[in-house]
Amino acid sequence: MSGRTEGGEKTRGFAKTGAALGLLAGFLLMGAFGAAAQTQAAPSLQNLLPPGSGAASGQIVQMLGLLTVLSIAPGLLIMVTSFTRFAIAFSMLRSGLGLQTAPANLVMVSLALFMTFYVMAPAFDRAWQNGVQPLMRNEIAQDVALREIASPFREFMLRHVRDKDLRLFEDLADSSFKTEENGVVDLRILIPAFMISELRRGFEIGFLIVLPFLVIDLVVATLTMSMGMMMLPPTVLSLPFKILFFVLIDGWNILVGSLVRSFS
Repeated sequence: MSGRTEGGEKTRGFAKTGAALGLLAGFLLMGAFGAAAQTQAAPSLQNLLPPGSGAASGQIVQMLGLLTVLSIAPGLLIMVTSFTRFAIAFSMLRSGLGLQTAPANLVMVSLALFMTFYVMAPAFDRAWQNGVQPLMRNEIAQDVALREIASPFREFMLRHVRDKDLRLFEDLADSSFKTEENGVVDLRILIPAFMISELRRGFEIGFLIVLPFLVIDLVVATLTMSMGMMMLPPTVLSLPFKILFFVLIDGWNILVGSLVRSFS
């Protein structure tokens, strides 16, 4: 017992000594940084932005714009690509099966994301080759690069947007801004029209996905009621049958193949 007590006291002593040394090192580093900060004065704002020159301020504004675009990049990915349709279809599938957490949200979103990359690969390649690479090599101006980057996504959205949705936002604009310029639809009109078109198609596909599972639920519920099993929830018995049905028909292959073909 005395040996254990001495060992514990030594351990606590070492811990206290280590903590003290750590604090001392921290204070020494803070002092060194403070001395360095005093020897080197920070540049003033007037040196960064000299009067009469808008070049530095313009670069700062461009940097802020770039950071803003990067912060909303996930939202842009959802708005102008096929991600919405895939995400809705996979969510409807999980709801139809009656599974709450399987597959996990990470699996569903990752599958929808990679299927989006698969479908949008031609648009991404064109945007990279015609817009991003020439801009990085300083071969084209920024406005031309933005137009070339947006062009393949604009064509993709025009192929899959409904004319009814497009006319809706054109009417709602009410001459507040030009809906078309040189025969090109404004993105402020095209993007929301494309999104509600994708939402509509996603729910249409979801209805077709959920319908066979609903039939299985009705059959199982009818059988349990006829057999007098009033206290047994029908979903407990229908769940394995729905999973077995989905596996036997190779449901993932059919669903993913149909979703990809819907964009061709």
